[in-house]
Amino acid sequence: QVQVVESGGGLVQAGGSLRLSCAASGTIFSINTMGWYHQAPGKQRELVATITRGGSTNYADSVKGRFTISRDNGKNTVYLQMNSLQPEDTAIYLCNVAVSRDYWGQGTQVTVSS
Repeated sequence: QVQVVESGGGLVQAGGSLRLSCAASGTIFSINTMGWYHQAPGKQRELVATITRGGSTNYADSVKGRFTISRDNGKNTVYLQMNSLQPEDTAIYLCNVAVSRDYWGQGTQVTVSS
């Protein structure tokens, strides 16, 4: 079994920054892709950013130039640095870890006030 735990969410004013962390633990031999998704009330879950074990990244158009994803393979941890946050970034942010199958965390709330 693999456990995935996110942290770092909170309330921030527009233009501010937050850094999310996601740590995977349990029976892990190697993690392939790690990623962040978000889900706003009444909306579908959407991709924010992903990063492969080798460091290749992919971003949603809405966050390019503002968010940066990174990972520490030795710690089985992925980060999301979010700058220039806007009210439309308000959502629950969920971490996805691809091992033998996909594992999800419970999510961390990010609220951006105008």
